[in-house]
Amino acid sequence: MATPDPVLPEGRATRTAPEARSAGRPRDTRLDEAILTATQELLEEAGYPGLTMEAVARRAGTTKPAIRRRWPSRQHLVIAALADTMGTAPTPDTGCTHCDLIEGIDTLSRAFGGSLGRRTLPALMADLADDPALDRVFTETIFHPRRATTEAALRRGVERGDIRPDADIDLLLDMLGAPTYHRVLFGHLPVTDTLAHDVVMTVMGGAATPSWREHYQSHHEVTRDFSQPRARAGR
Repeated sequence: MATPDPVLPEGRATRTAPEARSAGRPRDTRLDEAILTATQELLEEAGYPGLTMEAVARRAGTTKPAIRRRWPSRQHLVIAALADTMGTAPTPDTGCTHCDLIEGIDTLSRAFGGSLGRRTLPALMADLADDPALDRVFTETIFHPRRATTEAALRRGVERGDIRPDADIDLLLDMLGAPTYHRVLFGHLPVTDTLAHDVVMTVMGGAATPSWREHYQSHHEVTRDFSQPRARAGR
């Protein structure tokens, strides 16, 4: 009979577990949360190269076998922790195209603006390059779900007349996310609090329809080039 997972004290909000058991006793979502939180904290403190399953187990108050029953490797655990930090469906539907895009892209800035991104993402990308199966886990867990919600926001923008119908959606998606990833991977510039806003407004400057430009300018009293704003757009 399997050894029960350690039970944690009450009082933490639970997260959705990345995998569901097909049979047997229910999974303890409180332990899932504790493991992910411990992983995120240790990534901030020691970085990806210094992360060990033993350290996560100690911080979470559990055991390595309990972690491996949930995530088969350190890399899988890091991917789950990043997905939990960033969110996999970040782009809302508020009826405002640029507001939705800013909110979605800003989740990258919030996740990677500190030390976690710089100390985690470059090394993780190297592991993904050498492991096609792990790369699929990353794309299916993080990349594709996030991209799909942002794509939906762009297509809503086309439908409501904010974005040109001939716009290259795939190219716009790459342009929206690339600045944050580029700064995290190379560290040449900081991931600022206004980066998402600046990127979205620059992209909209090239992809937006004249009606969106008129609407934005009339509501925000912009007298300069709106592709170079000094403050976030109102929501």
